[in-house]
Amino acid sequence: MEPDSQQRSFSIKLWPPSQNTRQTLVERMTNNLTTKSLFTQKYGTLDREEAEENAKRIEDVAFATANLHYEKEPDGDGGSAVQLYAKECSKLLLDVLKRGPGRKEDEVVTSSHTTTPHESVFDISKGKRAFIEADEAHELLSPLKDPGNSFTKICFSNRSFGIGAAQVAEPILTSLKDQLREVDLSDFIAGRPEAEALDVMKIFSSALEGSVLNSLNLSDNALGEKGVRAFGALLKSQKCLEELYLMNDGISKEAAGAVCELIPFTEKLKVLHFHNNMTGDEGALAIAEVVKRSPSLEDFRCSSTRIGTEGGVALCDALGNCTHLKKLDLRDNMLGTEGGVSLSKALSKHTELREVYLSYLNLADDGAIAIVDALKESAPQLEVLELSGNDITADAAPAIAACIAAKQFLSKLNLSENELKDEGANLISKAIEGHGQLKEVDISANQITRNGARQLAVTVVQKDDFKHLNINGNFISEEGIEELTDIFKSSPDVLGPLDENDPDGEDIDEESEEGDADELESKMKNLAVD
Repeated sequence: MEPDSQQRSFSIKLWPPSQNTRQTLVERMTNNLTTKSLFTQKYGTLDREEAEENAKRIEDVAFATANLHYEKEPDGDGGSAVQLYAKECSKLLLDVLKRGPGRKEDEVVTSSHTTTPHESVFDISKGKRAFIEADEAHELLSPLKDPGNSFTKICFSNRSFGIGAAQVAEPILTSLKDQLREVDLSDFIAGRPEAEALDVMKIFSSALEGSVLNSLNLSDNALGEKGVRAFGALLKSQKCLEELYLMNDGISKEAAGAVCELIPFTEKLKVLHFHNNMTGDEGALAIAEVVKRSPSLEDFRCSSTRIGTEGGVALCDALGNCTHLKKLDLRDNMLGTEGGVSLSKALSKHTELREVYLSYLNLADDGAIAIVDALKESAPQLEVLELSGNDITADAAPAIAACIAAKQFLSKLNLSENELKDEGANLISKAIEGHGQLKEVDISANQITRNGARQLAVTVVQKDDFKHLNINGNFISEEGIEELTDIFKSSPDVLGPLDENDPDGEDIDEESEEGDADELESKMKNLAVD
């Protein structure tokens, strides 16, 4: 007998790459387009948004090209497809680098190999918002019925489905669900009566139940608890979900509880967005449970959700489990100082953070100091820091400046609508002196006068790639405005408008004001009437 090792044959498939591998490649290409190198020194670096847009497009085109090649050799291990994928990415990346910043809308990344690529995205969201009934649905969805189609993503957003249209879509989606990976059903029942909307959601949920989705978007549907439960069959069947969007969905505390109950498999979840809901503290406790079960989370958005200190503390504690977090957005909640301190403990574990949005959280000095102290020791790759509207005074400025000074990759800083004054502005100016990748600074509405504004202007005007300084809404004198205009005479577009500046504004010293009142009271006591 032959040895077992000779009897068995092993086959390792190299294609297709995992979603995580594809995303990692996009991030790597984005960094190549935004950091200094021989090419970027010669042709210029792209800003983060433009670079990421190009990187995603490059990866999509390269993947489509390699996938088309792989379909011609299905019995192979995918090795040649991987080589072509890498080659195409390199070629297209070089094209973008040579083209430099400022991509025109008509300049599209293309591959010489993509002669007749199969379409992978079916999107009916373009054009005006409209109702869809059965007759139109038959025509509109007909491409999905083509034998052998390669659609892996569908987007039905911006079209309102009635019962008839949903019944037309049901068998089509049922036949496609094994190949679908991304489903966007955001804003697809607008204007429908509640009973009809719930029936439509149940039809779609049933049709897609058992699909293996990477991404699901149910935003802008005013779901509430009833809507969440209408999608129960679909939600409970998802075991590989990496992205879930539930924004502007009327997620109350009851709906949040339903989400926690109906999404038991969150181990692979990387993106979770809950923006603009009425979750509140009790709802936040339920969302915290979802977060706690999501150790792979990279992008968490829970902004404008009416969360206070109790729910905020629970949510922040849960975020401590998400050590791979890269983007965090908790804006416009009322976490308070206690919530800020709790968040700081979680942030100390987040070494991969790139973007942090913590505006309008009522942090005050103590909460802000706790957070920036934690960020200073973690998040070495931090690119975006927003702490606007948090009642932060100059007392917290040294801690903020120390954190900023340690973040050499910082590209955007927003400290607007606080009370940093000239003292804080001067410390911030000093902290950003050596930051070559800084593109935007917003320190508007901070009671800054001519001195603080001048220091900021002199610091940022020397940066080659700097794009925008916002110091509007401060107390800069007319002479100060003239001085700023002169500083930016070679790059006037960099300086933002100053139409809300108050040249007559004063820095009112409360202690001095109280002293004047005491002196006046003393004089009044000694006042005699002859």
